[in-house]
Amino acid sequence: MALSSPSLGAHHHHLPPLHTTHHSSSPKLLFLHPPHFSSSSCNFPIIIRTATTPQTEKWRAQVSFFPAFLKKGGKDANTIKQELLQAIAPLDRGADATPDDQQTVDQIARKLEAVNPTKEPLKSNLLDGKWELIYTTSQSILQTKRPKLLRSVTNYQAINVDTLRAQNMESWPFFNQVTANLTPLNARKVAVQFDTFKILGLIPVKAPGRARGELEITYLDEELRVSRGDKGNLFILKMVDPSYRVPV
Repeated sequence: MALSSPSLGAHHHHLPPLHTTHHSSSPKLLFLHPPHFSSSSCNFPIIIRTATTPQTEKWRAQVSFFPAFLKKGGKDANTIKQELLQAIAPLDRGADATPDDQQTVDQIARKLEAVNPTKEPLKSNLLDGKWELIYTTSQSILQTKRPKLLRSVTNYQAINVDTLRAQNMESWPFFNQVTANLTPLNARKVAVQFDTFKILGLIPVKAPGRARGELEITYLDEELRVSRGDKGNLFILKMVDPSYRVPV
């Protein structure tokens, strides 16, 4: 998901995805049987013969070939997932992606979204748990203008469908966190309202009312999630802990 949280001081770093709206002078936000005859109805065998001609044999061959052609024509989700993971592997979560890289990843992601097995992710427990962000186009999360030492090494996002709660977490060096309430807009899209930031994971700060955004979950299975934010950014996450619970 893409929840983006506001910068709080010089040591703030953005948490996982969902771009939010803000003013330039205000802090930034952190972040799918044929009929049969009964034996009781007749007491004699029924034999049906049909005449065959070269034309009918040719037609049968075409019909039998057609489904096989369809089956071989498209890639399954696992194949596309591997293609996507290979494309993003050298890109440092998107920080090293060129515009061409971003276009390639987006095209593969769209192919994966087209075979999404979870049509209504907000009704699925596959969404529950802690996810690791492995790729995004959000520069406010990647913070590529900062030295690498001042960027979060790993970003996580947790979602619990039953409580409609979400949480973004950074790892070293800042360990910032933010929690949010989710409001379903349809079976795959939510409005996000951030409520509390935790600076260094310890100091609570109430989030301003403008700390909000939207997130659409476009692909979901037990291993991978693809989401798109209201600012057009792409977020790809992998599941790391399906048992994780977001603080209420």
